[in-house]
Amino acid sequence: MAAEAAHVPVMTERVLELFAPALEGRPAVVVDATTGLGGHSEALLTAFPQLKLIGLDRDPHALERAGARLAPFGDRAQLVHAVYDTLPDVLDRLGLSRVDGVMFDLGVSSMQLDSEERGFAYARDAPLDMRMDPTTGQTAADVLNTYEPGELVRILREYGEERFAQRIVKAIVAERARQPFDRSERLVRLLYDAVPAASRRTGGHPAKRTFQALRIEVNGELEVLRRAIPAALSALAVGGRIVVESYHSLEDRIVKQAFAELAKSRTPPGLPVELPGHGPELKLITRGAEKASEEEIEQNPRAASVRLRVAERIKEADA
Repeated sequence: MAAEAAHVPVMTERVLELFAPALEGRPAVVVDATTGLGGHSEALLTAFPQLKLIGLDRDPHALERAGARLAPFGDRAQLVHAVYDTLPDVLDRLGLSRVDGVMFDLGVSSMQLDSEERGFAYARDAPLDMRMDPTTGQTAADVLNTYEPGELVRILREYGEERFAQRIVKAIVAERARQPFDRSERLVRLLYDAVPAASRRTGGHPAKRTFQALRIEVNGELEVLRRAIPAALSALAVGGRIVVESYHSLEDRIVKQAFAELAKSRTPPGLPVELPGHGPELKLITRGAEKASEEEIEQNPRAASVRLRVAERIKEADA
């Protein structure tokens, strides 16, 4: 368990504090939609002794290791191999119509970054895979070698916010015609050469944005999230809370918009009273997106980019 202990979940104490009003002192059910190595799950099960937890993850290797970590909790923890946008199907199979909490800790996990053979990290030469579930779907190499140039430009701009997408894609297309991509080192060298020297000096590692964009495309992360957040909100019981940690602006925007849509009144402006059935369904618990403390960032660099948002269901979803 040494590896698990080394992977510190982000903003754990704050997560527990924000969940407490929905979970404390009573039997409750929480879905950890992104179980990973089980850090947040373990903390929740420890802090709330009457809690039952359903842990989802698309990565079977992560679930195996989380299962070992959570074994001391016995049947209070139930792990399911699933992508988080299938949460309604998972709950239906388990005979649950509502839950008291849902946790999302988005993005790539520490375990995936540290697994050299998975190809997530640009600092190590590895096969260009990047699948969170390595048993299914296209790889990053498939994307690089088969996508039309215009589609590659769109992906780098939209998912990586890469200013030099045109230059990079032009180099990729020329290079793949010579030999298809299969390993990360060759791509990193190309990116280093394609990004202007001035940007390399001030804009971070030249591979960071492209690797992020490829990972998001390979795993359909934003499309999955757009389905998953409304599904999770629909599954919340009144008084239940959803806690989301996102790590880049595209994720955070999806979460913010989904929360805002249900937190507003649908009564037409100007009416003196709230129309029945038109009131807000959610209450926003955090003011905007919370960030980790400087102390936590110093101890756990992954916390530097986290954005934490929390909402509570205050009325049943309208039929």
